[in-house]
Amino acid sequence: MPDFPLPYTSTDLSDQVALVTGTTAGLGKRFAQVLAACGAKVAVTGRRFDRLEALAEEINATGGVAVPIAIDMTDRNSIRAALEEAEQALGTVTILVNNAGIPDAQRAVKMTDTLMDAVFDTNLIGPWVLSVEVAKRLIAAQLPGRIVNIASIAAFNTTAQSAATLYATTKSAVVRMTEAHAVEWSRYPINVNCIAPGAFASEMMDGMLSRIGDISQNFPRKRICQPAQMDSTLLYLVSPASECVTGTVIKIDDGQGSR
Repeated sequence: MPDFPLPYTSTDLSDQVALVTGTTAGLGKRFAQVLAACGAKVAVTGRRFDRLEALAEEINATGGVAVPIAIDMTDRNSIRAALEEAEQALGTVTILVNNAGIPDAQRAVKMTDTLMDAVFDTNLIGPWVLSVEVAKRLIAAQLPGRIVNIASIAAFNTTAQSAATLYATTKSAVVRMTEAHAVEWSRYPINVNCIAPGAFASEMMDGMLSRIGDISQNFPRKRICQPAQMDSTLLYLVSPASECVTGTVIKIDDGQGSR
């Protein structure tokens, strides 16, 4: 029997290289900061390069290691180029957090092709391509890896009042992608899991609140969750303690909705 420490809960990521998408604000920014604080070298990626530079400077100034890399999740060439840049700067990516996403904020019958393509590409196609590219490299290098996809509680619950049917559809597909990739890559030491947040503070949430008002008053606990309240879940899914956990979806919605 292996001799496991008691408890087996280390969050030391000092030998890991992480790539996080959508790090210019909100959850993605927090994810990058947390991974760096635990010792991982982090590629912070997104479209607004000035924000990426500021985040990388902040992480580096506090003793972490981070590099800013521009990425367009709707462009497969950009995705592959960003991963290559991250590897050249930091080494093989062993932790991927697919966080980038955009809302639809439009009824399905009124949606333009341009918006439809942007939501599909950013929320589903981009994460698929990036996951596959990371997995290819891990398999070739015979390295263990962790992929954490960020879905949404909208993958499981939607209402007639919600103008988010495409968003819900893409996030539901992210959940199934997580499960399918976990099964396909289970022969390798690559774990693929998913977090499905409810209403958390972010730029996307700010936009929703400005459109429809303070939805928190309809929640049992009458609050919007904060990104820091997801730290422990993220660290669990990328830490050694979860090495037998793959293909799992963790819902974090503060009891905001039904089951």
